[in-house]
Amino acid sequence: MFNVAVIGDGGWGTTLAIHLERKGFKVQIWGAFADYVSYVDKKRVNTRFLPGIKIPKGIAMTHDLKEALSGKQLIILAVPSQYTRGVLKKIKGFSSPKDRIYLNVTKGIEVGTLKSMSEVICDELGRVRLAVLSGPTIAHEVAKGIPTTAVIASRDRRIRKLLQGVFNTARMRIYTNSDVTGVELGGSLKNIIAIAAGISDGLGFGTNTKAAILSRGLAEISRLGYAMGAKKETFSGISGLGDLVTTCISPYSRNRFVGEQIGKGKSLKQINARMSMVAEGVPTTRSAYALSLQYKVDMPILREVYKVLYKNKSPLSAVEDLMTRENKEE
Repeated sequence: MFNVAVIGDGGWGTTLAIHLERKGFKVQIWGAFADYVSYVDKKRVNTRFLPGIKIPKGIAMTHDLKEALSGKQLIILAVPSQYTRGVLKKIKGFSSPKDRIYLNVTKGIEVGTLKSMSEVICDELGRVRLAVLSGPTIAHEVAKGIPTTAVIASRDRRIRKLLQGVFNTARMRIYTNSDVTGVELGGSLKNIIAIAAGISDGLGFGTNTKAAILSRGLAEISRLGYAMGAKKETFSGISGLGDLVTTCISPYSRNRFVGEQIGKGKSLKQINARMSMVAEGVPTTRSAYALSLQYKVDMPILREVYKVLYKNKSPLSAVEDLMTRENKEE
């Protein structure tokens, strides 16, 4: 049995800690803010990020990163993408056993470097035993034991098979995949399409519009992924289509919520002021737009979301420009 550290006390990190504690693993959660860690430890509810879900007493909480890492064989990295590198720089200051496994569960692309989270991890920690977990995994649903599927990807077959056994339960079915690039990109890029779906909701459009956004959005994700070396079939699976559908329709989706508020006329600044959680699709839109230019991949939905978020383009103008583009075959 592994001793597990979850680095990041957000909703998803807390959910995975609860999931593994239920299976009998010894788990400790690390959070960046001492006061909030102490509050959650006493309250046993992560009221900011996972309200209404009790945290078992067997899960330890700490603000001390050295303590969190000490004696742990599995490190789950659940820090927002734009803060991941900074946390990793601190982690590499402590000794790391050779058999330790790092599992990234964050869905994002680093702004500036345009690197995936696994690439950022390798930049900072070197050649470690590494895997990623992704899929349609709304934290509240997993925490409540609602049947869920996810994918664990690693280039090392032994690692992905091992972690499949660690996470698999009667209510959470885990598949494995060797396509780390595809799994990470699917989990990251779908957040951008979810913003577009939310904008559609905010504008009062219907299911026809959302179906168009999902299907054409998946085509864009697949094109960029293939250009970057991923397998096309990965994007029709759980970490591609599955995650895309969930994020575009769930009332718990932060990215869909951001888009909906934009469609209703709110500014990004106003929306961010109301949110305690990070909507990864907002910075990922900037990174993905740069990648689309770098790889010369046409991504019209991405391009319009980028212009709405960062160039003050009106959502209705973005819709009109998407609908009146040059005619083409599917």
